Amino acid sequence: MPTGLRERKKQKTREAIQRAALRLFSRNGYDETTVEDIAAAAEISASTFFNYFPTKEDVVLYDMYDPIAIEMLLEAPIDEPLNRLTRRMLDQLSEVLENDKEMILSRAHLVMDVPELRNRMWDELERTHALFTKALAQRTGRSADDFELRVTARILVSALYEAAMEWLGTGGRQPLASLAQRAIDVLENGGHLARQSASRKRSGTRARR
Repeated sequence: MPTGLRERKKQKTREAIQRAALRLFSRNGYDETTVEDIAAAAEISASTFFNYFPTKEDVVLYDMYDPIAIEMLLEAPIDEPLNRLTRRMLDQLSEVLENDKEMILSRAHLVMDVPELRNRMWDELERTHALFTKALAQRTGRSADDFELRVTARILVSALYEAAMEWLGTGGRQPLASLAQRAIDVLENGGHLARQSASRKRSGTRARR
């Protein structure tokens, strides 16, 4: 079900804490910034911080766009194909992603540069996969243990992850949503790419004869 008012308020508080933390990390450094510093910047107590994030690492790793995407997924017409729905979601998120570009880049660089954050990347990908699998199960009425459902979620999350890595590697020159759309193009054209590769191999074989 879509999130209620209480959860929306909690989500906004999480986002405010994360934004305050990222500003401090950018200015003072990750190791030099304490939970108490973050709490003060976000105008909350340290105990309130821990109500939202178990550790300082979690405030960086939290993806504020996941809940938005999940809500859009659950609210979409049930007969809308997943690839078309994903494209529409990316279109709707493109403006906010572009507006938050510097913050997202800062967060991504922290994850890649701080060893304890980098070590948790796989766990976070698994968490995202589980989140999307559960949402797809709720949307389709299938079990979250369904093999095809798990594969679908894995492919989607992996494609979007590769788009994010490409975006980070190029310094965010292209809009993140546009690269994500290209990732969906690759999924849709997978058969074409395979045929193209086979055709090149055959051409190379003929050329050597």
